[in-house]
Amino acid sequence: MNKKIIKKENLIVKKKSKKKQEVITGILFKHKKGFGFVTPEDGVDNDVYISAYDINGAMNGDKVEVALLHKSIGHDSREGSISKILNRGTVEVVGTFQNNSKYGFVVPYDRKIHDDIFILKKDFNGAHKGDKVVAQITKYPDIEGSAEGKVTEIISREGEIGGDIKALIRSYNLFQTFPSKVNAEAKAVSKEGLDEAFVMTDIGTRRDLRNKTIITIDGADSKDFDDAVSIEKLGNGNYLLSVHIADVTHYVAEGGPLDKEALKRGTSVYLIDQVIPMLPKALSNGICSLNPDVDRYTLSIDMEIDEMGKVVNHDIYESMIRSKARMVYSDVSDMLENEDKELILKYQDIYDDILQMNILAKRLRLKKEARGSLDFDFDEAYITLNDRGIPVSVDIAERRTANKLIEEFMLLANETVAEHFYWLELPFIYRVHEKPSLDKMEEFKIFLRSFGIILRGASENIHPKALNEILEQVKGKPYESVVNTIMLRSMKKAFYDTECQGHFGLSLKYYCHFTSPIRRYPDLMIHRIIKLSINGQLDAKVIKSLKRKTKDASENSSAMERQAQELEREVEKLKKAEYMSYHIGETYQGIVSGVTGYGIYVELENTIEGMIRVEYMIDDFYDYIASNYRLVGRHTGKIFTLGDKVKILVQSVSLENREINFTLIN
Repeated sequence: MNKKIIKKENLIVKKKSKKKQEVITGILFKHKKGFGFVTPEDGVDNDVYISAYDINGAMNGDKVEVALLHKSIGHDSREGSISKILNRGTVEVVGTFQNNSKYGFVVPYDRKIHDDIFILKKDFNGAHKGDKVVAQITKYPDIEGSAEGKVTEIISREGEIGGDIKALIRSYNLFQTFPSKVNAEAKAVSKEGLDEAFVMTDIGTRRDLRNKTIITIDGADSKDFDDAVSIEKLGNGNYLLSVHIADVTHYVAEGGPLDKEALKRGTSVYLIDQVIPMLPKALSNGICSLNPDVDRYTLSIDMEIDEMGKVVNHDIYESMIRSKARMVYSDVSDMLENEDKELILKYQDIYDDILQMNILAKRLRLKKEARGSLDFDFDEAYITLNDRGIPVSVDIAERRTANKLIEEFMLLANETVAEHFYWLELPFIYRVHEKPSLDKMEEFKIFLRSFGIILRGASENIHPKALNEILEQVKGKPYESVVNTIMLRSMKKAFYDTECQGHFGLSLKYYCHFTSPIRRYPDLMIHRIIKLSINGQLDAKVIKSLKRKTKDASENSSAMERQAQELEREVEKLKKAEYMSYHIGETYQGIVSGVTGYGIYVELENTIEGMIRVEYMIDDFYDYIASNYRLVGRHTGKIFTLGDKVKILVQSVSLENREINFTLIN
């Protein structure tokens, strides 16, 4: 009887121990070395480490169930074993095809996917070595073998111009082409408005501004122009600034194929010499683009601005314009900065307007600085490709007087529109940038102390003005770029929301995106709301519908924006790596831009960043001091920290991983 009791007790104990084993669900993110981390669905708990042995056939992006193990691999970390794959996150893989006579495999282009896909010869489907392809997974990896698949699409042949960028685009499941229904609608509506008689009868309640001096100012290589400006000096000393934005909603019917596709895409994506447009070219480069000397439908906002840069009156209305000139940033900047006589003579009819715009822009900039708006003066790369898609130069993109002038005008228009609709209490889409978290600000304060810099103010309620003072303090210092970068990383990411929560970085209570409806869906949605409002079409039923639509558009556009930014970074990394592959063995000056336990990052003057791995720092054994962002030599005491100037040699490049490796030159 005692034995039975013991057995029963043992059984009970065993069952209880099983129940105690905690199980969580989340998304797996695999590392190229085989291990991974699962991010819990609740978004609160820490990630769970999964060893390569405990992956159990899961792939990057899979939704999995994890049995937590009663051990840890470090402070505040958890370890687990994948017990069940709930949903596959990857059904196809984009990559480079490799093969021999009997079989092939696809090496993924997405750096987050580390499982090569085995391809049987019968499933090559015309693919050759070096081609960029799409492989559909037919068998997922398990203990016995790797994932298997078949080639379903050839994106580009080996050596095809632009093929590498096309493959990256496809790896994000994005497409440069449009469905046939979308193209058909775009073709039909693009014909509208080209006939002068039609324009005259259709102008209706629009204000006819075609006789006003209205111009566009954009980059030299811009193809779509969705904003134009005009200015007038009033008798009371104030300025009347008018911003005219392409009325895209006139051509994109709500709920139609164009609208649904634009909502799905959320944003246009700009990739050096390629674009993934939100709208077909017939609209973006054609009927909606504010090209010079042609009639265009617009939404305009007039803003009367006093000597202190304050908007004292404003008016938002439907209009029609005819741009007098397609100006470029470099020409306008040369006139304002260098008083270029040839350009002044060429644009003598609008030169005075440009001078007045510059005076107003300076006034607005002073007001912006006074309220503490953050102005990160980052160097951005300008990559030039030759006719074969090969990067031939990587330079610093210009951000001159004209660029800043247009930026000020667009910021003011966005702010004014946001405040107007906030007080109307209508469904709307705002651009939100929350204040930094307490933890991030505490970390940033500690980082600044290593440079002898003090950040004033309470970390839980830091004011942007305090951060702006830091930016001014480090201006011109060797570590300026590093401090700017770490500060930016301490910020939260901006997003779209139906609640007006303010914009921390701009130090504004009201902000939205109104000025780019050709390339951003929230702007297009805002235009639709504006037109419903000014035409008295907002009844209770419409408002209820808009609440749902603005919420959906905000969430989707925020997600698509994050994806677009990630793809843009990957393309830039790819072309920078390719550029440096032609400069292996050459030496450069740079500054330490990052410090980790496995090496230091060095940024060159042209913004290209590479890594010096600790295993190649053979003069000493280096310890990583995370709190001070530095590596310290055990024997020599040599220190490498953020902002240090170093001389490097380009050692190697991995195009597959978009990585550049440097070695130090003493």
